[in-house]
Amino acid sequence: MKKMKFNLKMLFTVLAISLFIVGCSKDEPVNDDPQQQDYSEVSRSAEIDLASDAMDDIALDVYETQEMSEQGRAVANFNLPDCVTITVVIEQNYREITIDFGTEGCLVHGNILKGKIILTYTRNPEAQEVYITKSLEDFYFNAKNIQGGKTILKQLSNENGNPQFTKTSDLTVIWPNGAQASRGGIKIREWVEGFASGIFSDNVFEITGNWSTTFVNGNTHNYEVIIPLRREVICYYFVSGSIDVERTNFSGVFDFGEGDCDNMATFTFDTGEVVDIVLN
Repeated sequence: MKKMKFNLKMLFTVLAISLFIVGCSKDEPVNDDPQQQDYSEVSRSAEIDLASDAMDDIALDVYETQEMSEQGRAVANFNLPDCVTITVVIEQNYREITIDFGTEGCLVHGNILKGKIILTYTRNPEAQEVYITKSLEDFYFNAKNIQGGKTILKQLSNENGNPQFTKTSDLTVIWPNGAQASRGGIKIREWVEGFASGIFSDNVFEITGNWSTTFVNGNTHNYEVIIPLRREVICYYFVSGSIDVERTNFSGVFDFGEGDCDNMATFTFDTGEVVDIVLN
């Protein structure tokens, strides 16, 4: 089996140079390497996954903390640094929670965040399901501008007895060099460890679902989780799990490993070629 090592920073450099050449002269031929573009798009899509789930870690922890505080089960300590401002609007059963990271950049759980995440929902402590709307305002995640939002269905208890969040996304991500992709689909996030402990660091989620990522060049990648992605919030990266990737001219499996907290993943093309991916 052929194996290659591929560094994401090198990918970004190649892509940035390509974009610069295209912008300077439409008449000059450009040697685009389709395989490099494939690698880059797979890696960028993985970056969207990591950013999206890190944002959800924060948003859902704030939501749960607010709910527990209103039920008298905890003090509203949101496990966030002083550079984050939480504002809660209470109107009968309606709630609006604004998580404001400021405009200068706020270091939260190892990531630099700017802008606002806004959660709105109708509160009913007796309901077995709660709909939450999540929107973004001038939001940046490690210099990537993320636009759009999600609707989230929270089930108090799934068939395993765990809280579960079904998220429908409609996001656009713009990288600092102008690269852009949109994301739509459904992710199911099961809270398998740490529920109601009041401690952020012990939370563990398993994520399944299917979604698509479309790039500005028209390329669309379809994804389906085949082994649940394990999200331990003390680690920025997924520690395990794999995703089936389908595109017109290639397909394969993106794998996050078997439990280590590191920035290494692999992509195995359907031809059998394995590429090491360094996530940044």
